[in-house]
Amino acid sequence: MATLTGWMSSALSRCSTLTASLRRRFYAEHVPGPSRAEPPPPAPKYSRLLLPPRPQDLDCAIYKTMVSRTTSHGGESAALCPQEDPIAPSKHGKLSNQLDSKFSDEEYQLWAYEGLGGAVRIPTETYDDIGPPGEDPRWDSRLLLHEYLEKRFPLVHMKLQRTKVNTYALVFHWQGSDQFLKPVLLTAHQDVVPVDPETVDQWDHPPYSGYFDGEWIWGRGSCDDKSGLVASLTAVETLLQNGFAPTRSIVLAYGIDEERGGVDGATAIRDYLLSTYGRSSFSILVDEGGGYEEQNDVIFSTPNVAEKGKLNVRVEVTTAGGHSSVPPPHTSIGLLSILISALEANPLPAYLTRTSTYFRSLQCSAAHDRTMSPHLRYLIRHAETDDASLYAVQQALIRADERRFRAVTGTTQAVDLVGGGVKVNALPESAWAVVDHRIADYSSVDALQQRYIDVLGSVVAKLNLTLDAFGADLKFTSDDVPSAGHVHLSDAYGTALNPAPVTPTQGSGPWALLSGTIISTLETSLRPSIQAKRAVIAPGLSLGNTGKVDNSVNSTDTRHYWNLTSHIFRYGHRGASDGYNGAHTVNEAIKAEGYLEMIRFFTRLILNADETALMD
Repeated sequence: MATLTGWMSSALSRCSTLTASLRRRFYAEHVPGPSRAEPPPPAPKYSRLLLPPRPQDLDCAIYKTMVSRTTSHGGESAALCPQEDPIAPSKHGKLSNQLDSKFSDEEYQLWAYEGLGGAVRIPTETYDDIGPPGEDPRWDSRLLLHEYLEKRFPLVHMKLQRTKVNTYALVFHWQGSDQFLKPVLLTAHQDVVPVDPETVDQWDHPPYSGYFDGEWIWGRGSCDDKSGLVASLTAVETLLQNGFAPTRSIVLAYGIDEERGGVDGATAIRDYLLSTYGRSSFSILVDEGGGYEEQNDVIFSTPNVAEKGKLNVRVEVTTAGGHSSVPPPHTSIGLLSILISALEANPLPAYLTRTSTYFRSLQCSAAHDRTMSPHLRYLIRHAETDDASLYAVQQALIRADERRFRAVTGTTQAVDLVGGGVKVNALPESAWAVVDHRIADYSSVDALQQRYIDVLGSVVAKLNLTLDAFGADLKFTSDDVPSAGHVHLSDAYGTALNPAPVTPTQGSGPWALLSGTIISTLETSLRPSIQAKRAVIAPGLSLGNTGKVDNSVNSTDTRHYWNLTSHIFRYGHRGASDGYNGAHTVNEAIKAEGYLEMIRFFTRLILNADETALMD
């Protein structure tokens, strides 16, 4: 956003504005292509009242003054991104204060840090080729973690009902006194991505050391996601130590293979929870995801309420084999390269829509980031109803960082895997590639598959190939001419997923509870540098399996939990500066004081949920 603000400030200094040329470009460029997944907006009716005055009509100084006056930070700007009031425990206020005193105690802090360090020392790695639970011994590292957790959190295992699902997944039930209140569901995962043996000597501290150096807790899983798992267990153990008994039931669920899609863990947890509690049986679900970040003396916190879909497409070309001394015009590898070139020559469209979660996050920046260019703030405000302003915002974002814009707003495309051929003098009978896609929140798996047919159909016909597209045999060639080969398009791993349902926000009780809890946790932070700053909550979007980007986590286990509640929030309360080098990479580490704030967040969330009237 800083880059964008700078760009727009520069534009304002030149008194730039929407011109007739820009309006013509809007019509020329904002026309949906054949694969567009939603209808275009209605033709804009431009109103001079909605557009900034043209610089040629006014002196630049007057122009700047007028734009500035229309973008004050009063109630109108705040209406772009309404904020909830802080929510702190009331009935449990005394306990909350006692716990904050405990959290400030060095002995407690060292105990909490070692709790995470000990879990990190157990390498619960998940491999893509891991066999079924009970058959592949690589699962058994989870049993070592279970033994550790039993010793580390004795009250949790004494007071809560623990159920093992599919041998290794864990579900804890903490019974509340009011059985008519819907439980809270807190989820995390036990597994981590493997450490590449070639990189071990690049770590400042061994990858499974769990070492605390006085500032950072080091090791694989310290950020993703043993910190979330152990922080929630630590919060419950601490509450039990202080005699807390809930009114509202709490359920903790910990998957075993989130790093490969939750195939054996989250799916089994889902089935168990559905059979035990039923559909829509939870008041709120909080999983790993967004966090908070300082921007220009404001703490922006972004619970992810939406998640992009995904599809990995396998493109396979088969042709006749033979000796390479008598080759055809194109081998299967050559044909595959032509198909890939066609895909990359036709990138999927990316555009800003006013119904998207990303647009709502832009509105929050416009409402609460005081350093944003007045011009940009003006455009974002009027983009709510004016198509020309919406387009101008889109163009500003593209100029600032087109790659980032496409990743956030569009369906992405990346050819990540390729293979073919077995010997240098043998014509390859098969060549294949896998193309990774993260599906935009306004699109779908079906729309993306149709796009493949639209783009590759003419290429297949020109090359005289037959085509099987996602189970449908499509004819593009004449039966009179022998085909040069066959193209097969398929879901590479059977993991196609539509974008997640968007979690309700404004006017929703669970959103109000979560937002108020986040604000109160930040306002009472044990870190003075955080406590002194204003906190703003903005809805966020999970981009897909991209690792941590702007606190946006990968596709989470929540993809399997949609039927448990409509109030799913991907939020771990980790600060952007609390990760040493991110996750899934060398020198993964979490700042200890940031980890302590995660424990505080889960504690306050449980206490607030226990006394709230905002949830069923």
